[in-house]
Amino acid sequence: MLERMKDLIRSQDICVLATACGNRPHCSLMAYVTDKDCREIYMVTHRNTVKFRNATENPSVSLLIDTRAEDRKDRQELARALTVTGLFERIDEPERLEAIRARLLARHAYLRDFAAHSEAEVFAVKIQSFLLLDGITESYYERIA
Repeated sequence: MLERMKDLIRSQDICVLATACGNRPHCSLMAYVTDKDCREIYMVTHRNTVKFRNATENPSVSLLIDTRAEDRKDRQELARALTVTGLFERIDEPERLEAIRARLLARHAYLRDFAAHSEAEVFAVKIQSFLLLDGITESYYERIA
């Protein structure tokens, strides 16, 4: 089942990032890429955003990756939704940062100007667990060591 979860992550490239500060949740639609083992997911944002401030103060985050775009109308009961829990992590190593930025821009060329902004920061979500809802009633949980 773990490989099915990772395949879902690899097959998509947009997620909802949930952060929180105090008792206030905040959700953001985000473009992403993953490392080859699906242990980390990479995104870019600006440092002056609510999501970045929240994640800096509270690194526990959640992502929702789903197939609703493919499973519309007569296939909604087949939709899959994967909740990913993890930890926000800033990337400090320049070579690693540039390699990840290049992968993000190769997959999401429209982010070029956004990522070049002086406030832009590429970050990682280190994955801790997956919860897959497969259709309406089937769910599977995997903790990542």
